[in-house]
Amino acid sequence: MLQLLKEVNQIIKWHELLWQMVGREVKARYKQSILGYFWVILNPLAQMLVMSFAFSIILRIPTNATSNIPYSIFLFVALLPWNLFATSLSSACNSLVMSSTLITKVYFPRTILVLASMISKLVDFVFALSILIIYMIAYRIPVTLNILWIFPIFMIQQIFTTGLSLFFAAANLIYRDIQYLVSLALLLWMYATPVIYPADLVPARYKLIFQLNPMAVIINAYRQTILGGDSPNFVSLAIALALSLVTLFIGLSYFKSREKVFADNI
Repeated sequence: MLQLLKEVNQIIKWHELLWQMVGREVKARYKQSILGYFWVILNPLAQMLVMSFAFSIILRIPTNATSNIPYSIFLFVALLPWNLFATSLSSACNSLVMSSTLITKVYFPRTILVLASMISKLVDFVFALSILIIYMIAYRIPVTLNILWIFPIFMIQQIFTTGLSLFFAAANLIYRDIQYLVSLALLLWMYATPVIYPADLVPARYKLIFQLNPMAVIINAYRQTILGGDSPNFVSLAIALALSLVTLFIGLSYFKSREKVFADNI
């Protein structure tokens, strides 16, 4: 806990550098691109349309408890946070490698590199979120006060993502195979998480595994609050929070333990 508080104080002290790195990464991503930031919206929109056609028309996957909800919205409510998680983790995994010259020449908290890559993906997420809002308005999806639960759910997701990002960023700098392992794990992880199918379809004997998968609980909680208008499952969410905090402490501890040898492995 003390290590976490100390790191937070360091990040606050160096916050100007953090925002400069975020701005640099966001601008560089679509530099000299004709469509520019429109790609932020186009990519998830195209992905949603193709997957909706494949899984709702061809495979006819039901939405079960939210059967009155169009599958495209049912999918997109899960796809947006999942894409944020996957892109944040992939980007953070390479953040130290891509900033090797800074690590060897300038002193600053190295965690800023990981956080900057994650925050830049949040910018993309906010733009892509506009598609979901438009869809919900077009299909007249009712909104209740329970939708406010998305804020603590989102915080749990970011805690979990930060822990994994710190761990894999440090590990990838030392063992470059990690980036390929993360890409493979994310692909398999997506199908183990109810992104394209409802949580109701998970067999009872696998419910425990489902609860121990923080992203499965988080994705299902988004659907419960946004589409179902209900409160999330508090027991499952508490387990997800506990696992996320443990992941954050492990990730930060590993990151700080390897920080002294970062320059030696570039």
